[in-house]
Amino acid sequence: MPGATAVDSPIEQILETREGVCQDYAHVMASILRGWGVPTRYVSGYLGSDRGDGEEVTAGESHAWVEGWFPGPGWIGFDPTNDVQCDERHVRVAVGRDYADVPPTRGVFHGSAESMLSTEVRIVRETSSR
Repeated sequence: MPGATAVDSPIEQILETREGVCQDYAHVMASILRGWGVPTRYVSGYLGSDRGDGEEVTAGESHAWVEGWFPGPGWIGFDPTNDVQCDERHVRVAVGRDYADVPPTRGVFHGSAESMLSTEVRIVRETSSR
C-alpha cells in the first residue's frame, strides 16, 4: 500500500498495521530468513511485466525483494510482495544488508533549495536467438 510507511519506518509498524510497501515486506522476510539461519541479502531493482509484449515503461518505480543462500542451489530470490519466487522479470540493480545499503538514489546535491528528481525506466525483454 503506497504511502503506508516511509523508508525509515520501524518493522514493528508493518507488523502492527499489516500494511506497507515492497521494501517493508523484503525487510520482514529478510528478518525471518536470518532468524532461521539463512544468509540473506536485500535486493533493489525493478520488476518487469509478465505481459510478454516485450516492453514496459516504469516511471521511477523501483522494487525490492530478498535472496537467500541455500547449500546446493545457491542464491534464490523471493518476492514477498507478489508471493512469488523471483524470475526473469526481476531486474537486480543492487544488493546489500537492507534498504540503507542500496537506495535507488544517493548522493550530494549542491544548488538551490528546490529541486525535482524524475526518472523513467524502460525495460525491454529481448528474445534469445539460441
